[in-house]
Amino acid sequence: MESTAMSAGAQVIIALIPIVGIAIGGILVFFALLWHHRENKLRIKAGTFTAKKFNVQVFSLLAGLLLIGVGLVLTVMFAILEGLSFDLLGGLIPLIIGIMLVVFYKVNPNYRKNSDLDEE
Repeated sequence: MESTAMSAGAQVIIALIPIVGIAIGGILVFFALLWHHRENKLRIKAGTFTAKKFNVQVFSLLAGLLLIGVGLVLTVMFAILEGLSFDLLGGLIPLIIGIMLVVFYKVNPNYRKNSDLDEE
């Protein structure tokens, strides 16, 4: 394989791209949380605030299915490209986390109680 040397300026720009992306993402998350907090404060003052219950079961199912999909694709691609190596962990870790979230969804005792109540 031929390796071409990159200029120092190109290396700096390539190194800054993930840093800038993480910084912009952090700023967006900060302002989204701030906006949500101010909205809740105004609703409390107006007397229209109703607490929303976070559904852990639905979140674990959604996150588990998404992680299984991403992990499966990464595992297959790393297995094809690199074979059996430590690179394969880049796909196996999200795959196993996704499987465990789906197992949590099925094994959680609150799942059965809530699903029985919903059917009645």
